[in-house]
Amino acid sequence: MKGLILSGGHGVRLRPITYSQQKQLIPVANKPILFYCIEDLINAGIEDIAIVVGPNKEQVMNTVRSAKWDANIEFFYQDAPRGLAHAVKISEPFLSDDKFIMYLGDNLLKGGINGFVKDFVDAKVEASLLLTRVENPEQYGVALVDEQKKVILQLLEKPKRPPSNLSIVGIYGLTPSIFEAIDNIKPSWRGEFEITDALHWLIEKGYSVRYDLVEGWWKDTGKPEDLLEANRLILDGIFSENKGSIENSRVSGRIVVGDNTVIGENSTIAGPAIIGNNCSISNAYVGPFTSIGNNCQIIHTEIENSIVLDGSNIAHGGKIIESLIGKDVKISRNGSLPKGKKLVIGDNSEIEL
Repeated sequence: MKGLILSGGHGVRLRPITYSQQKQLIPVANKPILFYCIEDLINAGIEDIAIVVGPNKEQVMNTVRSAKWDANIEFFYQDAPRGLAHAVKISEPFLSDDKFIMYLGDNLLKGGINGFVKDFVDAKVEASLLLTRVENPEQYGVALVDEQKKVILQLLEKPKRPPSNLSIVGIYGLTPSIFEAIDNIKPSWRGEFEITDALHWLIEKGYSVRYDLVEGWWKDTGKPEDLLEANRLILDGIFSENKGSIENSRVSGRIVVGDNTVIGENSTIAGPAIIGNNCSISNAYVGPFTSIGNNCQIIHTEIENSIVLDGSNIAHGGKIIESLIGKDVKISRNGSLPKGKKLVIGDNSEIEL
């Protein structure tokens, strides 16, 4: 069996951060979201993986290649957002005649996919989908199912009147029959080849499309609030590890401190929290559910329930909560008069002062 990860798209709901980096590379608990997907496939026994890339393709490829993986990883380029089914089709030379697991690269799933993969193999069906119950099904792809036979009867993409509250999670078990299905569908109103249309074609032709329900939690990290929620969920399961130095500071809860990081005087760290390598924390408060990347400085600042990416420097930042702070950001206050806020804010941003 092979694996297929989709790591394209423009990430418009995460701008301005996604102007400079691919959304699947944004770290959650100091690890790129894409890496969780790769690890899930490898842990399920899959050793051949293709990653479909789009914008920032070199960034994605270089980041993946910077780590060591117990798998063969290849890349395919999708020149424009033409839909999930199109991404599958351009990967056909790699996938060949094998069954495969398709994983959307901005999804996070507690507990991995081992059980789903085993059920897919054992069931001997043409396709299998992971579903979860949601409160707003009109915002997702939705499935109408036969609960007794555990098969899907109908799939609808963001219906105005959803027939159920079962949403399609971004993890699919597929067989080579999906290529025939893709060849027989047309672009949707969005101008994209929808994977839901291809799967529905299989259902209409009498093929069996099975489903499993998510156990635990699942997050589609498409928006800042989703990233912060995923960060909280992952940090809630960490174990304490200290590779740095803690000097005259108070620490409580579970925290991870990276190499060469110094927690200086008069600081308080309240876990669960993770602080990367080569960081300096002094006269600061780092509160629960905070991830701070590598090479960061936090000085005379209170921060909690936030994600800070590599290389950022926050000095005299006041109190910062529920924030997503990009790479190499500088936040400071010089104390001079007249007092006021001096801001440089990217497109489509939200800020509360």
